[in-house]
Amino acid sequence: MNTEAVTLGIDIGTTSTKSVLFQLNGTVLSSAEISYPTLSPQSTWSEQDPEIILRAVKQSIKQAVTLSPVSPASITAAGFSTAMHSILAVDRQGKALTNSIIWSDNRSSDFVTKLKETDQAQQFYLRTGTPIHTMSPLVKLLWIKEHQTDLFSTSYKFISIKEYVWFHLFGEFVVDFSIASASGLMNLKENQWDKEILAYIGLSEDQLSELVPVTYLKKLPTSSMAHELGLSPSMPFVIGASDGTLANVGVGAGSNDKTVVTIGTSGAIRRTVTEPMTDAKQRTFCYALTDNSWVIGGATNNGGNVLRWFRDEWSRGQVAIEDQESKADLYNQLLSLAEKSPVGAQGLLFLPFLNGERAPYWNSNARGSFVGIGNHHTQNDFIRSLLEGVIFSVYSVGLALRDLSGPFTDIRASGGFARSPFWLQILADVFKKDIHVPTSYHASAFGAAIVALLGTGHLQSLSESDSWTTIANVYEHQAETNETYLELFELYSTLYQALEGPFDQLAKFQQHGTSAFTTSK
Repeated sequence: MNTEAVTLGIDIGTTSTKSVLFQLNGTVLSSAEISYPTLSPQSTWSEQDPEIILRAVKQSIKQAVTLSPVSPASITAAGFSTAMHSILAVDRQGKALTNSIIWSDNRSSDFVTKLKETDQAQQFYLRTGTPIHTMSPLVKLLWIKEHQTDLFSTSYKFISIKEYVWFHLFGEFVVDFSIASASGLMNLKENQWDKEILAYIGLSEDQLSELVPVTYLKKLPTSSMAHELGLSPSMPFVIGASDGTLANVGVGAGSNDKTVVTIGTSGAIRRTVTEPMTDAKQRTFCYALTDNSWVIGGATNNGGNVLRWFRDEWSRGQVAIEDQESKADLYNQLLSLAEKSPVGAQGLLFLPFLNGERAPYWNSNARGSFVGIGNHHTQNDFIRSLLEGVIFSVYSVGLALRDLSGPFTDIRASGGFARSPFWLQILADVFKKDIHVPTSYHASAFGAAIVALLGTGHLQSLSESDSWTTIANVYEHQAETNETYLELFELYSTLYQALEGPFDQLAKFQQHGTSAFTTSK
């Protein structure tokens, strides 16, 4: 194909939408990012305004195209990447009747507990590949049915944020197999909505979108819409897949056994396989990619958000005073302080469960904890323990993935943390594997652009694109440091097990206040 081809990747994430124009080697020609807030009307809720996200998608596309050195007519195709597990209700005209309930929302925790007490929980997981957890639209729908009965029965459809955006661009309710496979509602082997699960919820197939392959394409219906986005009316859009599966594609692991670690707002470790694989212990997910590829692994609820929390709530003023004349951004200052702390942060461990936890524990009641605090600890130690705790969390998922699919080979890193040499070195030392960092940091957007080429026939298979990824840096592991980290990881795992009961009690207190204790006596 034409090596000068330009593709547009649109990545609808949790904190922002990024639109990026790529050449085939992953070189970024232009990009634009529009951020938006997460709303928490109650302590355990996480929602976003779908209309704000739709505007962000349109604005980011327009800005990326405007900033590009190439003309709109030179853009071959566009593809979508989207965060998983969102759900909202709409009417026949596609008007949102609710906010988008996103992956980090924990309101359905009671329904998770009830479902896990039944034999159906494991069967649902084995058929769908989606663990039973508050992230899952399956249990979110159960919550809506119980607490918003009229809305549940009268809503025209329940859809993800990608479906909302797609409808308002193209006028149809469709959902790709990849996003649908993360809903807990789709049978992985049949690529159909699971009738038994829908019956369990009390939902009809008519209340869900039509299932389509990730290569499904459409052109904008009007020239006015194309003009609004700054694009050629003849340019095709490909529906694409989920951000996690596409991150594998975007770093050259779309059709091989390379392992990919992504840390952005949250974190994940994944591997691409050629048949659906689920875990008897229900520790990992399995999501669809193409007709002959699936992505297995596990996601953690807490990644870069941990550092952002520390920045906002603990250290903004302190760090600024320490280096008032520095023009480096605050994150870089925090990372620099962490480097002054030794391996293991002088015996300070951090369990990074600020938003509960997904893999491998699938425990929405887990809570963040600093353990081992002494008067010898400094701010530097706290920051380093944050970074180490996030990597321990990813490593705990990695062990489950290794049990399921074999030893790690090449490990590749993507996401915002891949811009931190220090954090990447911690990853290498914990895993005792060299870490390969691709040139482009926009893995999911690049993956969406690659799938757009697949959908338009410019590629015959994802394997053709695996060689496009160039490696910018390799971080070599240090064996001695790994020994220390393995000992600390054993403590980390022991602490989690010991705190499961207290986590449940604290979660109840945080949801219900003192009544959580008085009613249990």
